[in-house]
Amino acid sequence: MPLNDDQNSDSDSSRLSESTASSSDSEYSRQSFNSDSSSKPSSPASSPPKVITFDELMAATRNLSNWTLAHEIAVNANFCIKHEDYPQNSFAGTVKQIVHKAFWDHLESELNEDPPEYNHAIKLFEEIKEILLSFLTPGANRIHNQICEVLDTDLIRQQAEHNAVDIPGLANYIINTMGKLCAPIRDNDIKQLKATDNIVELLRQIFHVLDLMKVDMANYTIKSLRPYLWHNLVDYERTKFQEILEETPSALNLTTEWIKESIEDELSSVSDESSSSPGADSSSKPIISPTLVLNNGYLKLLQWDYCKTIPETLITDEVRLQELREKLNQLKVIACVSLITNNMVGAALVDVPDFADQLKRISLPLLEGMNKKSFDLKEALNAIGVQICSTVNKSLSERGLPTLSEETQSNLMGQIAHIVEKNNPVCSLIDKRIQLFMRSLLALPSFQKCMPTMPGGLSVIQREMEFLGSQYASIVNFNKKVYGPFYANILRKLLFPETAMEKTEAETSSN
Repeated sequence: MPLNDDQNSDSDSSRLSESTASSSDSEYSRQSFNSDSSSKPSSPASSPPKVITFDELMAATRNLSNWTLAHEIAVNANFCIKHEDYPQNSFAGTVKQIVHKAFWDHLESELNEDPPEYNHAIKLFEEIKEILLSFLTPGANRIHNQICEVLDTDLIRQQAEHNAVDIPGLANYIINTMGKLCAPIRDNDIKQLKATDNIVELLRQIFHVLDLMKVDMANYTIKSLRPYLWHNLVDYERTKFQEILEETPSALNLTTEWIKESIEDELSSVSDESSSSPGADSSSKPIISPTLVLNNGYLKLLQWDYCKTIPETLITDEVRLQELREKLNQLKVIACVSLITNNMVGAALVDVPDFADQLKRISLPLLEGMNKKSFDLKEALNAIGVQICSTVNKSLSERGLPTLSEETQSNLMGQIAHIVEKNNPVCSLIDKRIQLFMRSLLALPSFQKCMPTMPGGLSVIQREMEFLGSQYASIVNFNKKVYGPFYANILRKLLFPETAMEKTEAETSSN
C-alpha cells in the first residue's frame, strides 16, 4: 500500500483504541458485508530503570500485540484472517476428528432414543442463537426479537418435556436466517445445507458454515477499520510504543545499538575522506549529519542478517524488509549475469532488442527460492550459464552469424559461476550501485514522487528496482514519521552528549 504523506491526525489516539474495541465487538448484518467500505503526537519520555513485574510484562506484551496487529492491518492491504483447520493426518487433526465424531454420534444416539433425549440438542440451539445474534447490527430489533422468539431455549425445553420439539423446523429457520446474514460467498454453502436430510449431519454442517461466517465477519471488520487505522496510524503506533517503553525501559536497546553502528560507519567514512584529502585538519571533530546516520542505518537493513533480532522500532516491518532484501539479492544476481554476458558477447547481439529481457526470463525461474538454505546457487548459476550460451548461439545462427567458440562459452559460464564467490568484483560493483540507488532514493524529499537516475549496469532490472525502491522508501518514510522523536533523542545523546547532559541537568534542577 502506498504511504500517505498526510499521516498526522488531529484526533486523540485514545479514540482509536475505543473505536477499535467497539468496532470489533459490533455485529453486522448482510448489508454490512456488502457495503464498500488528534491530539499532539506523543513525545518519547525517558524512564528510570525499574524491576518489571509479571503483570507489567503481560501489559507490555498486550501493547506489542495491539501495536503490530494495527500496523499490519493498516499497511498490508492483503491482510485477512483465514479459516484453517489441522491437517487431517496430523496428531491434533486426528484427535479433533475423534472427539467430534464421538460428540455427534452421541447426539444421534440421544435423538434416536424413544422418547428422544434433547438436552444436548437444546444446548446447540442456544449456542447457534448467540452466534446469529452476534452477526446483527445495533438497531436490528425485528430480526433480533424473531431469533430470540424462535430459538427460545426455555420454550424448547417445555416442548421437549412433551416430546413436541420440531428440530427440522428449527433447523430450517436457522438456515434461512443464515442466508439473510451471510456474505454472498456463502450462498452455495447455504444451498448445500438445505439439501442435507440427516438432522445430525445438518447441525454439524450448520456449525461449520457459522465458523466460516465468523471469519467473514472478522475480515469485514478489518476492512472497515483499515482506513481509520491508516489515517491515525502515526499517532497510534507512537503512543503504543511509548506505553511499551514505559513498561519495558530496555525496549530501545537494539535500536540504540543499530544507530550507534551507523554512527561508527559514518565516522569511519569521514575519517577515510579526511586522510585522503591533503591539508585537511585532522584535529577538528568531524560533523556528522543525523539524517545521513539514520539513512545509513536503514540501508544496512537491506543486508541485515535476519537471524539476528531487528531493532525494536522496525519489528512491525521485519517481514517486509526481509522480503525486500531477498528480492534485491535475486535482482543483483540477474544484473551480474547481464553485465557479464553483455561484456563478453554484447557486440554480437547489439541488434537483438529484447536480449536483456531474454536474459531475465532465463535467470528468474532458476533463481526462485535462492534465499532458502537448501538452495544451491552455484548449481543454479551453472544452469543459467548453459541456457544463456544456448540462447546466444540460437540467436546468432538465426541471423547467419558464427556461434560462440568453445573457449568463449567456457569463459562466459565460468564468469557467471564465479558470481557466487565472496568479493567477486562484478558482484561488488552491482551491489555498490544498488546501494547508491537506494541511498539516492532516501535522500529525496518524501513528497517527491520521481525516481533518482538509475546507475549504470542496472537497466536490465530498472522496472523491478523502481518498484522495490518505492516500497522501501514508503517503509522508511513512514518509520521516520512514527519513531522520529525516539530517534532524535538517541541521536542527540550519541552525537551531542554535552548538549544532552546539559538538558538533563536543567530538567533535574527545575524539578
